[in-house]
Amino acid sequence: MSKSFFAFQAIIEREFARFVHQRTRLLSAVVRPLFWLLVFAAGFKSTLGIAIQAPYSTYTTYDVYIIPGLVGMVCLFNGMQSSLAMAFDREAGSMKVLMTAPISRRQLLIFKLLSAAAVSTIQSYLMLAIALLVGVNIPLDGMLAALPVIFMAAYALALIGLLLASTVSGMENFAGVMNFVIFPALFLSSSLYPLWQLEESSELLFWISSLNPFTYLVESVRFALYLQFQPFVLGGILLGVILMSYLAPFAYKPNP
Repeated sequence: MSKSFFAFQAIIEREFARFVHQRTRLLSAVVRPLFWLLVFAAGFKSTLGIAIQAPYSTYTTYDVYIIPGLVGMVCLFNGMQSSLAMAFDREAGSMKVLMTAPISRRQLLIFKLLSAAAVSTIQSYLMLAIALLVGVNIPLDGMLAALPVIFMAAYALALIGLLLASTVSGMENFAGVMNFVIFPALFLSSSLYPLWQLEESSELLFWISSLNPFTYLVESVRFALYLQFQPFVLGGILLGVILMSYLAPFAYKPNP
């Protein structure tokens, strides 16, 4: 087997071991979206129904509409947390040790991003499984079809987090930057409400949300769950991922 395979195996085992042993991280990854689903969505289920719009073919209750947004929330928070872990590794000097592996910096970073995306994807499907158990109507065939889209979205968000970690010095600074990225990305998107409803209240917020990359990640998951795919959107996301993956090794410095 090649050196790259052994390096990838070691990195993904390290990422999963870190995730499993950090029980608070595992718990928060499940509790955060479930809080929105069981409390927020349940409270507004009867009052915030969504009119017929693609990809839905019928009137949609709010708990069904919010599911792709909760998947995006899981991937967003975990992507930022994995980037925070990389910032910690850089502060502690662990990244300098990893850089001595007989693989290129690009391969190392991509392997770490793939492992972070795999963890995010598992978290997302754990949340979807619990949503099914509490009675949310999610198509099972759509859950299977959406797997590569969810993984790509998780990878993209981990990659954005990596680029942020590359430009911020110090864990304290990065933790603050995370809040300025996570909440605008989440609330200025279609994850919690349709953009046409936002347009009715504010034209400016509608255009900001329309330009938010997180909106397109959430919508790609939404359409995939209902066996509808947007080739131009998915192609744009894939192109952006490839470009950022190419630039990441130039931006990331192993030294703090």
